[in-house]
Parts: sequence; structure tokens; C-alpha cells
Amino acid sequence: MGIPVIQAARIGAYIVKQHLLGRKRYPLVLMLEPLFRCNLACAGCGKIDYPDKILNQRLPYEDCMASIDECGAPVVVIAGGEPLLHKEIGKITRGALERGKYVTLCTNALLLEKKLGEFEPSPAFNFSVHLDGDREMHDKSVCQTGVYDRAVAAIKAAREKGFRVTINCTLFNDADPERVARFLDTLKDMGVDSATVSPGYAYERAPDQEHFLNRNKTKELFRGIFRRGNKGRKWAFMQSSLFLDFLAGNQTYHCTPWGNPLRTVFGWQRPCYLLNEGYAQTFKELMEETDWDSYGVGNYEKCADCMVHSGFEASAVNHAFKNPFAALKVSLFGVNTEGPFAPDIPLDKQRPAEFAYTAQIERQLGDLIEAEKTPKQAAAAE
Repeated sequence: MGIPVIQAARIGAYIVKQHLLGRKRYPLVLMLEPLFRCNLACAGCGKIDYPDKILNQRLPYEDCMASIDECGAPVVVIAGGEPLLHKEIGKITRGALERGKYVTLCTNALLLEKKLGEFEPSPAFNFSVHLDGDREMHDKSVCQTGVYDRAVAAIKAAREKGFRVTINCTLFNDADPERVARFLDTLKDMGVDSATVSPGYAYERAPDQEHFLNRNKTKELFRGIFRRGNKGRKWAFMQSSLFLDFLAGNQTYHCTPWGNPLRTVFGWQRPCYLLNEGYAQTFKELMEETDWDSYGVGNYEKCADCMVHSGFEASAVNHAFKNPFAALKVSLFGVNTEGPFAPDIPLDKQRPAEFAYTAQIERQLGDLIEAEKTPKQAAAAE
């Protein structure tokens, strides 16, 4: 099973409504990141490279609910960091479900068995377990032995309690298509409902900068994987068929980062889930005051190699809405794995990368220190 039919229908109705209202930009998935802290330190991750004072921050339940209401997206993906470290994570998940949202909680699963009692199974809820391939591949990716086995045990425990479980598999330039295909073959026996796959994004602060994929390598890798999938293997993906077709180099899409806006402890991150170039204080400000045309492949050097689902899934969904027969063709006949790639977006006019990470962290730390001073100063004045 991939995306459940009822979920796909409700999201489709939401998209129709946005088009009828004449909205050019609208969110599909709210990426809610209530903390940056994680209990792993993966070599390809740039999400945890913050000082402890920032890593210790948590987005409270009230702010999470306000963000869900403000954004209005039909799907909420709770990510991190490791969201199971958040003391209110069960309450946050229930609050999102009570608002009629489809909710995915992303986790490395190290705490999942311990925390299962904080959640209740629901057709609108699933755990997405980070699993970057087989035992050797995954433990290498997360830089810790034994994590794969603990994740698989947690998946089994969650399934036994009636939870839906998907996996999120991020691939790098050392991935072997046949090995990835064999891993995808194991998911059904593991009890996994479906998978999301994505190339790793080149976080500028990630410890390992050598193994990120460029666009041509991404297309070659996924063609190699899907070529094996077309030979009778039945893999269920929690992704649109046209996004998978895009990964294999058969579609030319511009990035639509507003489709997956990110809310963190600092506000609404500009311009996207992956690229941090400042924050807006409200969702309205993010949507109306971000210079969207200055980002994306062909516009900005940092975006040149990106083919990640948080940037392009909404583009694929929009294409499917406008041309449902294109999506149906891929669904029926599989992803094309032969012939030339679709034309790519030229990079000759992209603006150079700007690196302001250190200055931004200093501003954020300064804001936190000032916020801590204010209550003390008020108490002293009394």
C-alpha cells in the first residue's frame, strides 16, 4: 500500500479548492520541527549543528497548534532532530490529529518502543522510521553500530500494536542500485506499509561532504533502482508516481518550497526545509515576503544539485493535478528507465551562494539571551 485512497482523495479536494480560489502558492505539507536535538549524529546531517543553548530549545504544544492552524496544510510531518525527545510529543501528535490532519512522525526509532504508549493507532497517523538501507548501509549512514537492528525491532513492536509504519530512505553516491532494490524487497516482510526515498541534500554544515549526489548521479541511481523494480518487484511508495519519475530524470520540475513550509523553534524557516537563510515570524510573512524567485535550481548555487522530495514533491503533485494521465501512465507502466533524460534547468544564470550561517547563529543566540534577561529584569524592577 502506498498513499491511502481516502488520504489521496482528501488532499486532492484540498488542491482543487486552492486552484478554485486562484492561489498560486499554497502549502501541502507542514514540516513541524519542534526541536533540533537528536540522539544520533549522522555524517550527512546538517540539522543538529547548533550550540547547546539552541539544541535545548523546544517548541511548546501551544505554538505547534498555532502553527498548524496558521498554515492550514492537510498533512503535518513532525521531524527534528529526534521528535521523540520532546516531552510533549504525544500531546502534539494528538492535537494535530484532532484538527483533522494526516500526521507523520519521523523518528530514528531508538526511543520508539519506550514511547509507544504515548500514541494511539489511527488511519491518519504513521511513524516514518529513518532507515537508509540494509544493516550495514544504515549503521554506516548514522555512524553507530546496532541502530538498524533496534529500528527493525521497534517497527515490529509498533506494527504489533496496530500502528501504520513507513520508512524514509535517504541515499548517497555510494549506494548500489541492486543492494537498494534488495533492501526494498525486505520491507514487506518487515511489516512496513510503504517507503519514501530521496537523494541526500548537501547541507553546508554536514560533517561528510564527499558523498552527496549531483543531479545526474541521482537520476542514474534511481533509474538503476527502478529498473529492478519494474521486473516484477512490488514496492509501495508514500510518494507521487511523478516525483519518482522525476528522480529518474524523466520530468523537468522547478522547486516549489512553499509546498513544504518549515516551522522551527525560531519561526518559519526561509526558504525551505533544507536551506536555512533566515526566518519569518508568521506564515503569512513567509509566503508574502520571501523572494521565492531568488531560490531553486537555476536561481541559486546552493540549490543546484537538489532533487529532494521536500522541494519537488509539491511540483509533481501540481503536475499530476494538471495532467492526471501523466501520473496514471507512470502508475500503470512504471517509471521509465531508458532513453535520454528530460532537459535539465540551466545553471548559467544562478546567483552565487551566500554563507551567513555563523552570523545567523550569533543572532539567534543573542535573541535567546535577551529573552532570558527580560523576565529577570522585570522581576528586579518589581
